[in-house]
Amino acid sequence: MPNDITTRAPSVRLHAASLVYAGAPVFDALDLVLPAGRTTCLLGPSGVGKTSLLRLIAGLLPGAEGKAVDDDGSGLSGRIAYLAQQDLLLPWLSALDNVTLGGRLRGESPGPPALDRARGLLARVGLAGREDDRPAKLSGGMRQRVALARTLMEDRPIVLMDEPFSSLDAITRYELQALAAECLAGKTVLLVTHDPLEALRLGHQVLIMAGAPARLDTPLVPVGQPPRDPADAGLLALQAELLKRLTQAKIDHGTGAP
Repeated sequence: MPNDITTRAPSVRLHAASLVYAGAPVFDALDLVLPAGRTTCLLGPSGVGKTSLLRLIAGLLPGAEGKAVDDDGSGLSGRIAYLAQQDLLLPWLSALDNVTLGGRLRGESPGPPALDRARGLLARVGLAGREDDRPAKLSGGMRQRVALARTLMEDRPIVLMDEPFSSLDAITRYELQALAAECLAGKTVLLVTHDPLEALRLGHQVLIMAGAPARLDTPLVPVGQPPRDPADAGLLALQAELLKRLTQAKIDHGTGAP
């Protein structure tokens, strides 16, 4: 049975993180706090280092300085589910087998409860009846939905997501945003996106990463709980403020402003 440290959603703290690429600092002495059980959305210009920051927190960036820890100072090994920009599905496995892949890689044989849960997740992301299809038979958006189901299947207390809805049509994106908000409620989530409205709809706090080396702006904190109504007047006003910040962030990134 999983113990408390592997199931509870902790805060995540990153202190004085640094990364150099091609001789230039991507970020330097960067601090980040992800509140426990909350979703933090991260935006910023392309190339500013958002994906690198995700990979550092996940322990997948050995060339960087800095280590993410929980509120007790413990490491995060075994407590993170990571959804990359690419779906990373194994082409020789069915959609169902891709969703249950994590357990089998850990030596767990998926029994009826796990298989039923995986089928249920595939149905919830709109892929009922496609369980036996291999990735080659699925569209790019369908593959991304399988990848989302696989991430939800892991049921980890910390979830890192890199543009998980970017390849989806507008209506499917809207529906899966709501599903993700429901399924990830109570988990500590860092979601990278280029969509300001998506960030405001899903995030308990919204951060902008900008500059060279990159820094984090003062967070925006939308009112209410995710998923918020994108037609809400207050949310649309906050979107206007966020767009102003993103415009300045792009300028800063292009000029290398500190």
